[in-house]
Amino acid sequence: MSSCSYIHMSRIEERLTGATVGCVGPHLAAARKPLLMGERTVEALADTFRVLGDPTRVRILDALAGGELCVCDIASLVGISESAASHQLRLLRGMRLVRPRRAGRLVYYAVDDRHILELLRQALTHVEEPRFAIGDSRVASVPDPSTSSGSSRARSRDEPRGEASS
Repeated sequence: MSSCSYIHMSRIEERLTGATVGCVGPHLAAARKPLLMGERTVEALADTFRVLGDPTRVRILDALAGGELCVCDIASLVGISESAASHQLRLLRGMRLVRPRRAGRLVYYAVDDRHILELLRQALTHVEEPRFAIGDSRVASVPDPSTSSGSSRARSRDEPRGEASS
């Protein structure tokens, strides 16, 4: 973890203990703290996103979405050398994103877990969804909870993720 992240995270405790001067809203931080991911989980998740943050690795996973391929086919589809493909596949394998299968001298790779493909599909949906007219901000269209009439289907601050009522 970088020292900047460490300093930033060390200040979370300070912010949870009391209200910031000038903040008049409801303070939900103390109640939400137990619901936050653990440190190891956060680090593992950040590492996964870090590995997925490389365009070449995303292309490799995209190529493997259709099924297993040998290294030479992956290299050809992605437009890199076999050596570069092997290097990227080693990184993906280390994060358990792909799995190898040896057949004689050839090594075939496949996506290790269908969750990885779902994560890519969700990211693709996010990237391809239309932008709002006001700049490039999505926040402009989110209704302010303090001014809504209650008929809006926006998730309540106290409502847990994934358990929205109908």
